[in-house]
Amino acid sequence: MELTTARLLLRELDESDHPITNTWESDAEAVRYQLYDVRTLDESRSYLRRVREESAEVPRRLYDLGVVRRSDGRLVGRAGLHVRNPAEREAVLWYVMHRETWGQGYAPEAAGALLELAFGSLNVHRVYADCDPRNHASARVAEKLGMRKEAHFVENAYVKGEWCDSLIYGLLDREWRARRG
Repeated sequence: MELTTARLLLRELDESDHPITNTWESDAEAVRYQLYDVRTLDESRSYLRRVREESAEVPRRLYDLGVVRRSDGRLVGRAGLHVRNPAEREAVLWYVMHRETWGQGYAPEAAGALLELAFGSLNVHRVYADCDPRNHASARVAEKLGMRKEAHFVENAYVKGEWCDSLIYGLLDREWRARRG
């Protein structure tokens, strides 16, 4: 699977990508608000192996794709979509980028391509994103995508040794279509 945007190519990740994905997965600041902690090189390889296995399931429910900058072919992040509840046509959206690329608009561009996939060929009804309220950049990405804040849960998740709040942003298929005209 490949998705193309003006500046990006979203493609399947391969186990051999682990040295590159580990450049951000081993960066404590880059994964500060992720559910996982800093990963070793072997942990990055194992994660990509699991992604490939789960992505091969039929019907496919996981789309965890590498974000490649088209101008130089550099893998700069990951963006994903998981159809968690196929019967209710609901999916969760996420993104993580190499710190050197923060603020360049790659996360909303990549996530927008995944929304197009979700509301297009996957026929999803609702996509949501869950972010820590302290992660202002992630909340801005969701808002740029036209997602609305649906909830602020207080200390609902125990992550990396602390109770954390969650912001839930959501978007319905009809809202996506209306925004696109």
